[in-house]
Amino acid sequence: MSSLSREYSPTADESLRRLSGLFPADFNFGTATAAYQIEGAAHEDGRGESIWDRFSGTPGKTFEGHTGEVACDHYHRYLDDIDLMSRLGVNSYRLSIAWPRILPNGTGTVNQKGLDFYNRLIDALLERSIEPYVTLHHWDLPQALEDRGGWYSRDTAEAFGEFAAIVLGALGDRVHRWITVNEPWVVAWIGHGEGRHAPGKADGPTGAIKAGHHLLLAHARAVDAVRSLSPKSRVGITLDMSPVFPFTDSAEDARAATLMDATKNRWFLEPVLWAQYPTDIPAYLDLLPEGAGDDMSAIAAPTDFVGVNYYSRAIVGLDPATQMPQVKHLENVERTGSGWEVYADGLRDLLIRLQEEYRVPSLLVTENGAAYAGGPDGSGHVRDGKRIDYLAKHLNAAAEAIDRGAKLDGYFVWSLLDNFEWASGYDDNTRFGIVHVDFDTQDRTIKDSGHWYSQLITTARPSA
Repeated sequence: MSSLSREYSPTADESLRRLSGLFPADFNFGTATAAYQIEGAAHEDGRGESIWDRFSGTPGKTFEGHTGEVACDHYHRYLDDIDLMSRLGVNSYRLSIAWPRILPNGTGTVNQKGLDFYNRLIDALLERSIEPYVTLHHWDLPQALEDRGGWYSRDTAEAFGEFAAIVLGALGDRVHRWITVNEPWVVAWIGHGEGRHAPGKADGPTGAIKAGHHLLLAHARAVDAVRSLSPKSRVGITLDMSPVFPFTDSAEDARAATLMDATKNRWFLEPVLWAQYPTDIPAYLDLLPEGAGDDMSAIAAPTDFVGVNYYSRAIVGLDPATQMPQVKHLENVERTGSGWEVYADGLRDLLIRLQEEYRVPSLLVTENGAAYAGGPDGSGHVRDGKRIDYLAKHLNAAAEAIDRGAKLDGYFVWSLLDNFEWASGYDDNTRFGIVHVDFDTQDRTIKDSGHWYSQLITTARPSA
C-alpha cells in the first residue's frame, strides 16, 4: 500500500531520516480506537446501556456534559474510516467490541444486529489487508451488570467469559489477535477508587482492589475462550504502565516510588505473569476478595504478549499524612495539550524492563500518542508539528528498546480519530487523533501527523 504524499512541515523530514530502517521488516505499524469513544449509535439496533452512557449522562461527570451518544459516528461511517486507514498505509488496527451492543443485558440473549456490525467491520478491514487486533473490554461494561454488582461481583467475570465466547464464536475464524482487558488499573482505581470515571465509585483501595481482581479473573476467562475457540490465535492483556521516579533523593520518596510502582505497574503485571500479587503493600492484600488465591493459576495462564499503553512517567513523593505516594509535578518541562509531561525515554526504559525483568514472550505498544488542540487552517491543513515531534521521539525510544533486546512486535498510535475522551469529553485540548474530526459535521481531515506517520510506515522498515 503506497503512502500519502508528504504534506507535513519540511522540518519533520529529519525525524523520518533518523527513523529510517530502524524497525524489523515484519514490524506492525497500526493505529487504535475504542468502541465507546468513536461508534456513537448509542440507542440503535438493539444496543444496551453501558456504564459510560449512564456516567456521561449524569450532570457534572464529564466536560460540559459531553457524552459518546454520537461521538465520531463510526457505526455509520466505518467504511470511510477504513478507507482512511488504507490511505495512511497502516497494516493493523486495534479496535474494541462494545459488550452492550452484543449482550444488551450483559448476559443472555445475543443481539444479532450488534454481531452483524462487527462482522461487516472485520470483513472490510481484511479486504484492505488491515489486520484487526480486537480488544474485548475497553471499559464499556453493560449497565445491567453494574446494577447487579459490576466489577465488585465475581459473577461479572463469569459473564465476561460468556461474552468472550460469543465474540470468539462469531469472529474467531478471521480475527487472530485478541486483547482481553484494556487498562484494568484505570477501571479499578479511577472508576472504583476515585470515581472520576464510570461507574463513578469513590471507594478508595477497598473498591479498587476488589474490582481489579475481578477484572483479572475476567482476563483469565477470556484467555480460556480464545484457547478453546480460536486456538491458532494470539492473546494478551493491555496494561497502562509508567516508569516511576522519586521526587527527591530522600529515602521517603524512594519508598513512595516503590509503592507507586507496585500499585500502578506490578499489581496487574505480576498476577498475569507470576501468579502472585506484589507484597509491598500488605494492607492491599487484605482487601482481595475471599478465595482470590484460588484464582491465581487461572489468571496466570500463559499468554502470548503484553500490550503496553504508555504516555508519560510518574513522579512521586511520600505523603507524610498517609505514608502513601503522592504525585508531583515538575516545573519547566515539555507538556502535551492535556498537561502530560513528554518523556520518551520512559517508553524505552519500560520496554527494556519488561523484557529483562519479566521475560515477556512478546510486547506491543498498544497505545502511544499525544493530545493537542487545533483544527484545519485556511488551507485545510492541520499543522500539528508538536504531535509529530512526540511520535518521533517515542518511536525512536521504541527502536532503541528493540536494539537492546526488547521483543517488540508492533506500535499503535493513539488515536486514529479525535474522539470522545472519556471524562474530558470533546475538550479541544484532548484531541489525540492523527485524523481531525469536526464533531458538528463529522468531516475528517488527515492531520500533518497522519501524513508523517504514513510516510514513516514506508521508510521505518528495511528496504526490500
